[in-house]
Amino acid sequence: MPDISRDEVAHLARLSRLALSEAELDEFAGQLDSILHHVKAVAEVAADDVPPTANPSAITNVTRPDVIVPGLTPQQALSGAPNAEDDRFAVPQILGESE
Repeated sequence: MPDISRDEVAHLARLSRLALSEAELDEFAGQLDSILHHVKAVAEVAADDVPPTANPSAITNVTRPDVIVPGLTPQQALSGAPNAEDDRFAVPQILGESE
């Protein structure tokens, strides 16, 4: 017996404001039933002595410390730019003149 019925899928579709055809209801009922069976199988395997984890490996912060360093001058930042105006990158206009 399936864990989720076709009528329950239709109800979920209505709540989600999804217009599903009869064929889609049948297809999704089977897919959702399969998902629920897999979730049930995983829940049965989980043991009480195993702590919940988000990652099986210990994760440590690998970012570097924040160190203040001088930034680029406008001339250095624009040195490789194909076109610059008034210490800014110049790019082709994509909107109209008035915008």
